[in-house]
Formats: sequence, C-alpha cells, structure tokens
Amino acid sequence: MAQTEDRADVLVVGGGLAGLAAAAYVARSGLSAIVCERAPSLGGRAATHGTDAFRFNLGPHALYRAGHARAVLAELGVAYSGGGPRASGGIAVDRGVAHALPGGFFSLVTTGLFGLGAKFEAARFTGALAGIDPEPLQGVPVEKWCESTIDNGEVRRLAMALIRLTSYANDPARMSAGTAIAQMQMALKSGVSYLDDGWQTLVDGLRAVAVAAGARVLTAARVNAVEDDGRRRRVRLAGGETVLADAVIITGPPHAAAAMVTGPGSDALRGWAEAAVPVRTACLDVGLSRLPRPHVTFALGIDRPLYFSVHSAVARLAPAGGALIHVAKYLDGRTDDVKADERDLEVLLDLLQPGWREAVVERRFLPNMAVANWLPTAASGGTAGRPGPEVPGADNLFVAGDWVGPEGLLADASLASARRAARLAVRHCQPATAAA
Repeated sequence: MAQTEDRADVLVVGGGLAGLAAAAYVARSGLSAIVCERAPSLGGRAATHGTDAFRFNLGPHALYRAGHARAVLAELGVAYSGGGPRASGGIAVDRGVAHALPGGFFSLVTTGLFGLGAKFEAARFTGALAGIDPEPLQGVPVEKWCESTIDNGEVRRLAMALIRLTSYANDPARMSAGTAIAQMQMALKSGVSYLDDGWQTLVDGLRAVAVAAGARVLTAARVNAVEDDGRRRRVRLAGGETVLADAVIITGPPHAAAAMVTGPGSDALRGWAEAAVPVRTACLDVGLSRLPRPHVTFALGIDRPLYFSVHSAVARLAPAGGALIHVAKYLDGRTDDVKADERDLEVLLDLLQPGWREAVVERRFLPNMAVANWLPTAASGGTAGRPGPEVPGADNLFVAGDWVGPEGLLADASLASARRAARLAVRHCQPATAAA
C-alpha cells in the first residue's frame, strides 16, 4: 500500500475466520471492504501448518455439525470435506487405567469405569440430558449444577469430562451450566467433523469468497491504531499507511481491540478486556509413520482433564500408513506447569499408543494455546452476557470473534458474530454510500 490515505466503506481488523467472513458479507452487499491481517499469512488460530505429509491444526479442531459455523459456511458457499469420530469404541482413562467409554448401552453395561449403581445413574443422566432446558441454568455454575443433579460422584466426573470435551473449557466453578448443557446436547446429538487437509480449507475458502465479492485482503498489515475522525474512523497501520473507513470491525481478542482504539468506544472495550476470562489448553500434536494400536483412536480423561484423538482416522491429514494424533490438557489457569503438562500428555500417549516415540516423524507442543477469549460464566448469564457486536458509545465500531454475541461457542461464535457485525456495519454505511 502506498504512503497515502486509502478509503473503504468497512475496514476489518484480522484475517481469521471471523474477519474473512465479515469481509465476505460486507463485499457481497456492494460495499468496499479491506481486511488487514498483521501476520504474513491468514487464518489465525484456524491456520493449518506442516509439510505435505502431515497437516497440523493448532491443536484439536472440530466443526460442530449442527452449529452456527456450519450454517454460515453454507450461506457463503464455502465447501469442505471430512469425517466424524466413531460414536463407539472410545476409551475412558481413569487413574491411569483404560476403560470402555460409555457411549451406548453395551459399553455402559460392560465398562469397568464404575460399578452397577453408578451405571444405573449414568443411564438415567444420559437419557434425561436431551430433555433438559438450558435457559434456567445459564446463571448456575457447572459445578453447582452437577452436585445438585447427579448423586453419584463417579457419574459427576463423567459429566464433567463430557462438558470439557464439548466446550473445551475446564472451569466448572465459573462456567455457566446452561451454556455447557446446550453445547453438550448439540455435540452429542449431531456430532462433529474433522476436516480434510485441516481448517486451512475454511480459511482459503472464506478468502476466496471475500475476494470474489470485491474485498481486498492484506497480510503483514498490522493495525496500530483505530482513531475517531468524526463520522469515520482513521486506521493507522504499522508501515505508516492510513485508511479512512466509514465503519471498522475488529476481530481480534478483547485486549488487542482495547489497545488499538481511541475515542468513542474505547472505554467499553477496556471494560470488556478486563472482564474477559480466556480459555486455554496445552496441546501435543504428533505425526507418526505408523499407528501402533490402530483400533485406539479416541480417549477422554475422567479423573484428569485430558483428551486424545487420532484425527487422521477419519480425515485426510497424514500420508498413507501414517497417523496424526492430537492430545490435549484442558487448563484451569491456576495449576499449570509447562513441563508437567507435557509429561502428562506423553504419559497418555504411552498408555494408549505404546511405541509411539519410535514412530514420530513430526512433533509440536503448544503449552498455553488460547482456545477462546471469553469463558461464558454463570455470573454473566452464559453466552448472553458476552459483548457486542455493537460497541457502546461508537456507532461506527463493531467487534466479532469467539468472545462476541450470544450464539454458540468457539468457531460457531466467531462466524455467527461476524455475520451480525457485517450486517450492522452495512446498515451503518448505507446512508453514507447512498448520499455519495
């Protein structure tokens, strides 16, 4: 970009899923849109890395088949392929011992995870789960709901494990039970998909849609400041360039948004940044030349917040004969120890895939990965307590991302809020463009 002031109807900060989707919606409305991504490549946490042999997402990524993300992708015409994990045959790891994970009548009856009394209560719990109304429980913490609803401690631990699995969060004392239950109901009913070639397919697809509609997508274009300029916003880039936009959509985390905005809206953004409780996980991703135990493809920690899945068992992510495994530890933000966390993940692999060390081709450890930027807490009323997309005090400033809006978690929240933010930005700009 030349050292002159550019113009756009809408400038979008961030080239991840939310930013690219927002730009696509804006451009499809007939307005001009510019995306500024600070990194040399697009995607953010949805980017896929690795060689031609192994395709590594940034930790385990699953697309919820009944979620808002899938609806937005379909609306924009973004194609993808992949498969879902098996509903049966999973393993429950409890106190270092592998048991059958209750996923149906047979596995519930035969599992050694717990005794007969607990099996009856587990059957009652899973049978009643679909009929629970989540809304009255939005202000109740997960921990309190589990204690008041499930008598047997072993079944409570199973319920907590399922909540961690479906929400990616490990904060039962603060997380909204209503939000967790709604997420668990959706996931268990409709399942998830692991994507062929990784989530980069979504990033590339959204970029193609946005560009085809007329959006300009810039990489290595870091936004330093979003300033008030009366009816418009002046966006200053790190290279000295400026863009004057009628509206701005920021898709980064709340602390980043607060740091770049001055003038109207800055107070609200600072308040959101202070209130945000991030969700984090430690991930060990390994590409193997072979899978020592081909029948072991999914496991869930019961007494500890652990996860194991061979995503390449159902999606094209590894070469023929090879395997790509994600193991993760859901962090609580209080007892994290990087070396201990990595050791826990290695021990889990030793239990489930003995001999994996000799088969490693590629390995990556992410000790403190951001899963989401805003934990839906009971104190804030669950997802309904999340901000935006409108920024109070600023009619030309909007936000989108996994921390924005009342709809869903993770990528579902990102893409649903991107659609809402884009529509609000278009509505704001239309009178100005019509007058021009």
